[in-house]
Amino acid sequence: MSIKMEQTMRWYGPKDPVSLRDIRQSGATGIVTALHHVPNGEIWTREEIKARKEMIEAAGLTWSVVESVPVHERIKTRTENYLQLIENYQETLRNLGAEGIHTVCYNFMPILDWTRTNLEYELPNGAKALLYEKKAVAAFDLFILQRPEAQNEYSAKEIEETKAYYDALPLESKQLIIDNILKGLPGSEIGYTLDEFRTMLKTYEGINAEKLAEHLRLFLDAVTPVAEEAGVFLCIHPDDPPFSLYGLPRVVSTAADARRILTETPSHHNGLTFCTGSYGVRADNDLPAMVKEFGDRIHFIHLRSTKRDAEGNFYEDNHLEGNVPMVEVIDEILRWQEKRGKSIPMRPDHGHQMLDDLNKKTANPGYTAIGRLKGLAEIRGVEEALLWMKSKSS
Repeated sequence: MSIKMEQTMRWYGPKDPVSLRDIRQSGATGIVTALHHVPNGEIWTREEIKARKEMIEAAGLTWSVVESVPVHERIKTRTENYLQLIENYQETLRNLGAEGIHTVCYNFMPILDWTRTNLEYELPNGAKALLYEKKAVAAFDLFILQRPEAQNEYSAKEIEETKAYYDALPLESKQLIIDNILKGLPGSEIGYTLDEFRTMLKTYEGINAEKLAEHLRLFLDAVTPVAEEAGVFLCIHPDDPPFSLYGLPRVVSTAADARRILTETPSHHNGLTFCTGSYGVRADNDLPAMVKEFGDRIHFIHLRSTKRDAEGNFYEDNHLEGNVPMVEVIDEILRWQEKRGKSIPMRPDHGHQMLDDLNKKTANPGYTAIGRLKGLAEIRGVEEALLWMKSKSS
């Protein structure tokens, strides 16, 4: 019997302009969401979880995946009341399991969640995409944030070129870079002012990649046994982008990182969110090979494609284009589903703003309806073709 991926869409709750009714019309059957109104570090009560679950089910859908239960910064730095915050996280996992929600995505990125510098990058066809421009990030680091260590982390040529780029920017463009980097994108529950961000950076003094990786292991040592008891599968999302920013370490960026995480905490309840867009930004990540190696521990899938260049910039491309070998990745996922006898939840990610969505105010950049619908349709087409070819050859 052929096993298809469980098709889901992300939903940002009752205020999301893309409604549950819209999502049901897309063909998706599952919802990926979170209790975004609950402050980071607080317990998600069974009552709150149940109320949101009933709202989703009343629309004819299923709450398939939690994305995310945020990991508080004090857990990442292991400071102040981090032990209490870990206990709160454990209780949330118990409550989710008790309410029948068994897949929890999370990330371990320090301070900032996913980062882009332009949320309305116009493509040749007039659609808009999310863009990461390396020079804009460097300009923010060197001349807006003015991080003292930054002068030693860029070459003299990079600093000179970045200065010329920054000086030529209009004031409103400089402000836009600040807003896009600090005020939070969908999924990043907290935004910062410039001074708040400088203060937060100080909390990571003395924490390098090795230490942050150890803090992640200790966190997993504490929460994975609880996840096992609750029947919950944890799946860590990779860093986005998958490299260090502003001197902050990132430890979920490569195949070696994934291998370390899965080996050090070998429980099947400790797994991966396999995001092709995040891992695909790095040319040294072989995505089909990673699915082949880690497929038994992939509990959730984000399918999107990014297009990178030699200067370190990238943008969100069409789902079947860019640098991600999407057909090969989906083929490997389908192989693992057959081996595991289980459908893995998948969502199309970061669609383009296009068609009449261009005329609407975008509450959640990357999460307009039509671009993701296009991505879902393309992914479903690839899946159907691969399953048909398999049936013909068997």
